[in-house]
Amino acid sequence: MKSKLNAYFILSIAFVITLLMGILCYIAPPAVFPDPGWGFQALRSMEHGGGFNSIINPSQDDVAKNTSLFLTWWSPGQYLVPYFFKNLLHINTARASVITTVFCYLLALSGLFAFFRKVGFTSLIAALSIVFIASQQFYYTPFIFYNGGEVTQMAFMGWFLYGCFYFRKLDVKLWLFILLSGWVGFFCKSAMMWIYAAGLLCVWINLSQSQKFGLTWVKKGFWLAVPAIISIAGIYIFFLRKGANPAASHNPGWRVASETFSWPLASPMLAGFSVDDLTNGLLFHPDGPMFSLTWSLIMVWLMAIISVIMVIAILRRVPYTDYKLVLTVFYIVSILFFSYAYVRQAAISYEGRHYRIVGLLIAPGIIYLFSRLQWQYRTLFGLVWIFIAYISYERTAREHHYETHKGEVRGHTGFIQQFADQPSLNYLMQLDEQHKDAIFVFTSNDLGLEIEHNRIINIEPVEEGTHPNSEDYEYDGHAGPLYLFLPITYAHDGRDRFLMKCFPGYPNFTIKKLSKNYVLYSAE
Repeated sequence: MKSKLNAYFILSIAFVITLLMGILCYIAPPAVFPDPGWGFQALRSMEHGGGFNSIINPSQDDVAKNTSLFLTWWSPGQYLVPYFFKNLLHINTARASVITTVFCYLLALSGLFAFFRKVGFTSLIAALSIVFIASQQFYYTPFIFYNGGEVTQMAFMGWFLYGCFYFRKLDVKLWLFILLSGWVGFFCKSAMMWIYAAGLLCVWINLSQSQKFGLTWVKKGFWLAVPAIISIAGIYIFFLRKGANPAASHNPGWRVASETFSWPLASPMLAGFSVDDLTNGLLFHPDGPMFSLTWSLIMVWLMAIISVIMVIAILRRVPYTDYKLVLTVFYIVSILFFSYAYVRQAAISYEGRHYRIVGLLIAPGIIYLFSRLQWQYRTLFGLVWIFIAYISYERTAREHHYETHKGEVRGHTGFIQQFADQPSLNYLMQLDEQHKDAIFVFTSNDLGLEIEHNRIINIEPVEEGTHPNSEDYEYDGHAGPLYLFLPITYAHDGRDRFLMKCFPGYPNFTIKKLSKNYVLYSAE
């Protein structure tokens, strides 16, 4: 009884931290990552009368007309859940995103705790695992940059895994669980599909392993496959077939490299110990690399070796059959799925976040393993834990302080705008109030969310020193005034002239310097 009370006290630490972070970020909401930014673009179009999950923008062939793009690259949960809270509580989009993060994290923590208990761990080990997970760098990212599907996926994964080991016989309840969990999982994040497949493989093995492999296994597999096929078919027919998605989009040819296989093998360390987050991305690093490519590859292989040794040690020492099954299945399936995706050059980046489920699953096994070792090893693990927690908290506090005190730029949505300053944003919103037939052009999709009364065009940023294909940027025709908003650096090397030429229907632009950092090019 005392041990259980201690476990719940430890578990409450993670809940309290989550609530405190939520309160701070509700007062000063975060910025938004580009991925959910596109989701909010679809929501913006829907609020203006567009179709479900579609982005309505001026057509490249004639800006006087509109074109509709069904957003299949990302699942709709990342913006529909905040939209629910926005309407329910009558708050802006940014604060609704903070409520979404807190709500999903509380669901995630409770679901993972219930799952860890379900597969055999004591309440104390399960609670320590939850606090260890809540100490990771990734856990605090949404409080600085709302990252959409990463948050909603967290809410679903623990309870989905719990369901995979809750049902012990073939019946209608299991059939409905398989059918509905596919749809709910995809709604949360499209990447849930490989997790869905791995989870159902666990269900099949768990229900069949008491019998010799043969016809009985096949019959049970067929019974489980029927609702899964119906679920996936519904996702494909009503969603995926309407456009491109990361799994279907890939570069031509095949590519085999050392990281193709070492990266998935290293996932327990990369995702479970925040190695990829703490190093600012070993192989995928938008903000610049911390190490050279050679050292990054060496580190990935080192993490892969440590991960394999760690998983083998856990499987040998942890006595819980269900846990060993789920860890083995998910680790192997992740290696096979992502190695194939990388060889095929699918549009899936080398980021630890794609393996979040492996990182979550490794937590109770690691804590159980070190709890059985001598005090020196427990001390070493504790120091590693403290280091991860300190770096995670320090980075979060530093970035939150910077955004809320030095770089705070906000509009109607309440999100911090990273690619504008307040005078420039105020001027853009004033123009938006004055016109009903204008077109605003931005190089960042979050800025367009602040435009409430006019149409917008989102173009890819033109990198300095590059020569992009003008056809990718060209918009023909004419339809009301056009406002092209750019950083002043575009005027230094002629990139602004390139973009102005991409609107041949607007031959004469006037230039207005809105601030020391941003310029507005107007053609009225």
